[in-house]
Amino acid sequence: MPATAPRPDWDVFCKVVDNLGDIGVCWRLARQMAAEYALRVRLWVDDLDRFRLLCPQLDPSLLIQRLQGVEVRRWDGRFLPVTPARSVLETFACRIPDAFVEQMAQLTPPPVWINLDYLSAEGWVARFHGQPSPHPYLPLVKYFFFPGFTADTGGLLREQDLRAGRGEFIASADLQCEWWRQFGFALPLPGTLLISLFAYDNPAISDLLQAWEVSDRPVCCLAPWPCRLPAIEARAGRPLRAGDIVRCGALEIRLLPFVEQSRYDRMLWLCDLNFVRGEDSFVRAQWAGRPLVWQIYPQADGAHLVKLDAFLRLYCAVLPQTTVALLRQFWQAWNAGRVERALWTRLAAGLPGLHEHAMRWDKELALQDDLLSRLLRFSSSKL
Repeated sequence: MPATAPRPDWDVFCKVVDNLGDIGVCWRLARQMAAEYALRVRLWVDDLDRFRLLCPQLDPSLLIQRLQGVEVRRWDGRFLPVTPARSVLETFACRIPDAFVEQMAQLTPPPVWINLDYLSAEGWVARFHGQPSPHPYLPLVKYFFFPGFTADTGGLLREQDLRAGRGEFIASADLQCEWWRQFGFALPLPGTLLISLFAYDNPAISDLLQAWEVSDRPVCCLAPWPCRLPAIEARAGRPLRAGDIVRCGALEIRLLPFVEQSRYDRMLWLCDLNFVRGEDSFVRAQWAGRPLVWQIYPQADGAHLVKLDAFLRLYCAVLPQTTVALLRQFWQAWNAGRVERALWTRLAAGLPGLHEHAMRWDKELALQDDLLSRLLRFSSSKL
């Protein structure tokens, strides 16, 4: 960076993993910092080729570029010395370069160093949120920041205009028609059950496709591609690509390209039910105010199932016990890889009530401060 350039407010470090959840969170957060608070943000990303799936205008060959108010830097072996920002965000334990940490220690006062961790509804999150971790030999302290669903955690990522934009889109037939037109698809027929399917490979996908094929109500399944799901290609009997349509009985599968985040949000708003995976799409599905099914990222020794149950306890707290039992059974079956047709039939019948609950949940969460507001407040308290 030129010597005359102002020192950034934030350095955000992110390593891209296969499912793109980490960079999805970081890209949303960095853009929100720039757009809503006019903060100077450097986003360091180790895999620009995969990042480009979420940001098509990005040029992976460039070391430095500016996109949507954010300075994006390639983070690789050619890491150049720079003056660290006033606040440094190490996301999801990605481990920032030692040379950068040493530069942080040379500044007076040193930057506020925060590790943004993964989202969880488990009870221990509130106890560990905001806790310090002194560096073993440098005069630096790293703080752990845990996103969560309660006031004593780091909150959830939510742009200031997100819910207003959702309301405008849902109320506008023109905006919805334009969304379909962008992909070259016609509007589904009235009365069609619209489902988005963003999933890791899962044997239960075949179970659902079979159930949807014989549904009394037409089903249109939107599947982002190149998130390849062998069960869908097996149904088609041929290799597939974005833009293809597969029809089997009452089921129509439409394969979408891997879309920018704003267009993915609109898909969630359109659908009657959203199957989501990981963290970023999971949170966005909650802001959609629509029924959802979460496929949590598998962990050793079933640790992910503890996180799944912890969220269900919060999400289902005010629901009738019969509905709680249905949701718990379906989510657990989906994550275990086997969904019986009768179980799907029960869930489909309960969608109207689950839609009402999803809207209530969205409204309750929106009463809390969002993740960025809490992050900025926490950083300011440590400066």
